[in-house]
Amino acid sequence: MSTSSPPCTAAEALTRLQEGNERFIQGRARFPTVQKEVLAELAKGQQPFATILGCSDSRVPPELVFDASFGELFVIRVAGNVLGPSILGTLQYAGSHLKTPLFVVLGHEGCGAVEAAIGSRFHGARQKSRIEILLEDIEPALEGLDGTLPRMTLLHQAVEANVRHTVRALRATPEAQAREREGVMKLVGAVYELQTGRVRFLEPDE
Repeated sequence: MSTSSPPCTAAEALTRLQEGNERFIQGRARFPTVQKEVLAELAKGQQPFATILGCSDSRVPPELVFDASFGELFVIRVAGNVLGPSILGTLQYAGSHLKTPLFVVLGHEGCGAVEAAIGSRFHGARQKSRIEILLEDIEPALEGLDGTLPRMTLLHQAVEANVRHTVRALRATPEAQAREREGVMKLVGAVYELQTGRVRFLEPDE
């Protein structure tokens, strides 16, 4: 059930994610079968310690990557971890009603949506109409990147740039600015490495 105070501080929430990812990498993840008593308690309400905006890619399930159980993460997944009215509304709900102290924008290496945006911006590639609309949310993040770089180098830079672009957009919202001023909320970007399973948390923009 929701309460007026978050279950932990933003710093504690980030530490929990980092420790969970370390267990995942080392093969010590809990992945427990949830007991009926726990499910019954969760049916009364939720109080997740972090909100994750991640990509829909089937290889990057946040609950497994962070070794989190039922009720611990509020997860929003959309191709390319992009923003849009529904996503922003869901994030606003997480902040105002669930009061999660930590918000993470989670991209991943080898993101197909970001690669498609690279193709569209630098090579004139075309996609189906609604995919084109999705890519329009990613392409601004690619400004300033060198389109002549080797494919994987460019994709690596673009994935991180896309995460940072989304973080900046969220940080610019009145709600995020107000909560950050209060010192009760932290917003961070991160990139999941497909080959190792490690989540690399990004340093804030200068």
